[in-house]
Amino acid sequence: MSDASWLEGAISVEAAITAVSRPVHTIYIQKGKSNTAVRRVRAAAKRAKIEIQAVDKAFINKKAGGRSHGGVLAEVGNRHFQTMGQLIKGKEFPFIVMLDGVEDPFNFGQAVRAFYAAGVDGLILRPRNWMSAAGVVARSSAGASELMPTAVAETAEEAADFYRQHNLIIACTSDKGAVSLYESDLTKALFLLVGGEKRGITRSFMAQTDLRLQIPYARPFAHSLGTAVSASILAFELMRQRK
Repeated sequence: MSDASWLEGAISVEAAITAVSRPVHTIYIQKGKSNTAVRRVRAAAKRAKIEIQAVDKAFINKKAGGRSHGGVLAEVGNRHFQTMGQLIKGKEFPFIVMLDGVEDPFNFGQAVRAFYAAGVDGLILRPRNWMSAAGVVARSSAGASELMPTAVAETAEEAADFYRQHNLIIACTSDKGAVSLYESDLTKALFLLVGGEKRGITRSFMAQTDLRLQIPYARPFAHSLGTAVSASILAFELMRQRK
């Protein structure tokens, strides 16, 4: 199958089945594997009428990218995406996040995991993104990358323009001209751009934002936090305020 890729681990596979986030062609389970996670996958596959094959350990290890698969793999198709409009439909104060320029798939997955756990309404990605590394991203996000409602925009500017027209505040993370995350009102409808650790966010985008957010430090420190850590702090402060 030309669109086939692999998801690894029971959590990732069950998430893809539950969310109907992509076609799941066949599930492969290592012979003799039977635990709670595997049983959940089997039950989900049965409900969705997805074929399961029992295979030996050598087959699993050959197809898997690592060794944390737990004896469960799934051959899957391309990720389904929503439109940017669908992410905010019916929501009074939506919170949409865009991850742009994150260069490591593990960090990408960890960031998605934090945003999903904290209740973010939707994720925007550029067409070329780490969702192509489905196995790594799904594992590092504990399946959240499959569960998170996700749309695609060609550029951050395109996404910002769309959501500005729908009355969302346009925000980004920055250490220049920014206000403390803890002194900002994050309860309103919001589109937040989070940049990668190396490339960051362009000046042209920052110039058109309504709000720049900074994570304050307790002592002088010249270096930025990693993307996954920053995402967690942002996500759960948003959840705290909205609760």
